[in-house]
Formats: sequence, C-alpha cells, structure tokens
Amino acid sequence: MTSTSATTTATREQGPATIGGIVGAPSTARAEALVARVTTGPGSGSVTVTAPFTERPTAVLPQATDDITRAAFARARRAQPSWATTSVAERQRILLRLHELVLAHQDEGLDLIQVESGKARLDAFDEISATALVSAYYGKHSARLLAPRRAPGVFPLLTRATHIRHPRGVVGVISPWNYPLALTAMDVLPALVAGNTVVQKPDNQTALSALWLHELAERAGLPRDAWQIVLGRGSVIGTAIAEESDYLCFTGSTPTGKKLASAIAGRLTDYSLELGGKNPMIVLPDADVAAAAAGAVTACFSSAGQLCVSVERIYVHDSIRDRFLAEFVQRTRALRLGASLDYRAGMGSLTTAEQLRAVSEHVANARAHGATVVTGGRARPDVGPLFYEPTILTDVTDRAALFADETFGPVVSVYGYTDVDDAIERANDTPFGLNASVWSRDTRRAQEVATRLRTGTVNINEGYAATFGTVGIPMGGMKESGVGRRNGADGLLKYTESQSIAVQHGLKLRPMRGVPPTLWTKALSVGLRVLRRIPGR
Repeated sequence: MTSTSATTTATREQGPATIGGIVGAPSTARAEALVARVTTGPGSGSVTVTAPFTERPTAVLPQATDDITRAAFARARRAQPSWATTSVAERQRILLRLHELVLAHQDEGLDLIQVESGKARLDAFDEISATALVSAYYGKHSARLLAPRRAPGVFPLLTRATHIRHPRGVVGVISPWNYPLALTAMDVLPALVAGNTVVQKPDNQTALSALWLHELAERAGLPRDAWQIVLGRGSVIGTAIAEESDYLCFTGSTPTGKKLASAIAGRLTDYSLELGGKNPMIVLPDADVAAAAAGAVTACFSSAGQLCVSVERIYVHDSIRDRFLAEFVQRTRALRLGASLDYRAGMGSLTTAEQLRAVSEHVANARAHGATVVTGGRARPDVGPLFYEPTILTDVTDRAALFADETFGPVVSVYGYTDVDDAIERANDTPFGLNASVWSRDTRRAQEVATRLRTGTVNINEGYAATFGTVGIPMGGMKESGVGRRNGADGLLKYTESQSIAVQHGLKLRPMRGVPPTLWTKALSVGLRVLRRIPGR
C-alpha cells in the first residue's frame, strides 16, 4: 500500500480582533479579560502564545516569579480554613452549578480549546463532557465519600471507633497543555470539594481554557482565593510549587515527574503523578474487524494522538491482520484534516512546533530503520503550520526510537502475532503502564486478557473513552506511567488526611487490678475467637 493524503478543510484568516485571527474565535478583548484572572505581582514578565491553526498570537500572558508564586500559596493558605468550614453540601452545590454553566456556555469553551490546542471540535467536546461528568460526580457523591465512618471497636459496645477525613491544606496542581479543560477539572474540582484551596499552574499554551473554567467556578459561587492560577515556566516557579504544596498533583512527562517526586520526598508530603505511556491495543482473532478498525482510528488519532491514554501500538492476530490493516488504512485515509471551529474536521493539528518536530523525527527514524509507512507520514503545511497526517507504520523493529518511546502524536505501529500469550507479553514489555485496549466478540475472554495487562486502565471494545468517561472509577498508571489515581473515590480521598478516633468505655484494655495476666490473656483469647465469628468484624 502507498501513502495517501487525507482530505482537508482550511480556515480563512480574519483580522486581529479575534484570538489567533481565526474565524469565529472569541475576541482578543475576551482573551484579555480571562488573562486578567492570572495571579500576578511585581516583577511579572510576559510571554506571547500563538494559535496552532495560524501561528498568530492568542494572548500575552504574565509570568510569575518565585515570590509571586509563594505569595499565591500564602493567600490560599489564609483562605483555606474558611473554605474548609463551608459545608460539603454547599461545596457540592457549587460544583453542580458549575456543571450547568459549563454546558450552557460550551460553545465558547469549545472555541478556546480549539484555538489554543489545535484539536478538532469533536475532540474538544470530549473535554467539555469530561468536565461536566466530573462536576456532576463530585457534586453528587462527595458528602457520602467524605462522611465520617463508624467502625467496629475492639470491644463491642464498649469501644466506639470513627474514621474521619481532613483536607490537606493547599493543593498544588501542575496541568499539561494537551487536555487543558478536562484535566483541570479532574484535578482541581475534587481538591476543592474536599475542603482544600488550590494553586494551579496550567501550561502557558492552553492557559485560557483553564482560566475560562476558573471564571465559571467563581460565577458558580467559589470564593476568591480558593483557587488561584499562576503562570510560568517550571524552571522558574516549579521549586516554589513543590515546596509550598501540602499535596502536589502533576500531569506530564516521566522525567519531570521523577524530578518533582525527588524534590517532594524530602518534605514527606504526598503527591500523585500521571506520566507517559506507550499504550497497546490487542485485537483477538474473533474480533469484529470493522469495529476494531473504527475503534483504532479514534484510539490513535483523537486530539492528533496527543492524549496520554491514546494507542500507539496495535497487536493483531495474524489470521485477521491483513483484513484489519486494510480496513484501518481505509478509515484513516478518510479522516478529514481541518482548522476551522466547527465539526467538519475529523482530526486537528499538533499543538506546538516541538511536537511537530518530535513526530517527524520519530517517523523518519523508523523509516531509516526499515519501517514501512502504510499511510500518512508527512507534515501538511497546506492545511496549517502544525498539521501532520495520521500515520500507520508496519515492520517497526526495536532499533526505531518509536518502538519503545512515546511519540505523542498521530502515529501508530501495527504488529502481528500468533499466540495471545505472546501478544500480552509484548504489550507488557515496556516501562510504561497507563492504558490498554482489547477487542473481542467474547467479552469474558477479553476480560481475562485485560487482567493480565499491567496498565492502570483497560478498555474492552473501546480505545480509552470507556474508562476515561466513567469518572466514578479511578484512572492512573502503573510502573513509570505514574503514582496515584484521579477520578472516583480515590481521586477525592487522595486530597484528604485520614484520622481515626476511638472512645473507650468501661472495660480497659489491660488487666484490672487483682486479675492475673495469665487469666486476662486466656479470657481475651476466647473473646477474640468469638469476635472472629461475628459478621462485619
């Protein structure tokens, strides 16, 4: 097969009154109003950020210094006790109001996400829906999850034991550029509803999306200073965030995550890290080939592959490999590339010039080591400055950089296999363990395979959205893909300190005066055998 370019749509340019000069984008005045929400102070510098679709400016962003960042933490620390005394019921109501605001104003949110990240509008809607789901989940369930819990005491009726949760204090959140709205919501909102205040550092490239949610949260009733946003390079303000946070939540690269973990370790404070991935998909011999191929297009090329849980490796049983590859290539070639703020495009742009360079180098390196480009494999400046075709490779060997290293772009390698055990072993043969996908008509068999994969999430007959969208269950990585989880009860309770309180009545936990220790221990041993038989003990 030979490479065929995808069909395209292009955007018309418009004057500087719109962000990035993009037709239909919010005005530059609107961007300036959002930027005004950034925490600043004396000595703030600035950077100009550009739109991937046009490489024209989107915003001039103030950059925090170390002192400005520490001052933001000080304000958050002063605000935290009052916020913590706000009832959980009221915190929930704020999140439910935010849920409605996000859905009501989604068109502006979609525009901002597209303008800043370059992704297709349907991929941007994934962020709107995820934000709404997270707001609703914690808006409905936090009081139950945070409520004090009674536990059976050591002596029935005489020991009353209670488990309670305290907010940690001020949570630091460092967010990436690739999912600026969804990951802000998934990390910031549970921290707030748990009674913490938050200082967040979103990436400069996509700061407007985070600031948009910040504005809506305050409209929903969140007190000023409960959530503050600072901007700046990690090399300048990262140390302050690591040193001032009572808990740190980071999403980004594995090397940076390791550095942050080392910096935090000396303070004995806790953290969660979602890091890199090289996510596999296994297509079992009985899979619906057409469905698996369609699912692979979404799993590999949503957000132009710039998604931590997107698939970069596909293992297909040899009995269906040719049929799968033909179907997959056909559907991939049908993807429409586009740079307009509507739903016409199937795939958008890469977000930064660095990502375009990294993707191009990975594909060139694979070619140089014998890989076959089945479709795609080239930049598309005719569509926009940072576009790259969705790319499928075969014959990739371990000499190629992308064989084991995360590409984080619209590139996937397809491999054959004859034995399922071998496919599982190859899927697990990576330092990463973030997400995986298994396809089969026999879901029981697929679940057996899923339990053998060393990844934090596994999706059966889906690429990533089933677990990503089910916000009531935890999401995170094994091995070098991270520590800790977001979403579900885990994503809320990690932002709390656990405290156990027991009240003892009557009988003491040592022999009473005049009772020999031998008699006491024998009596207690009988009691322990009885307690073992009591349900719930």
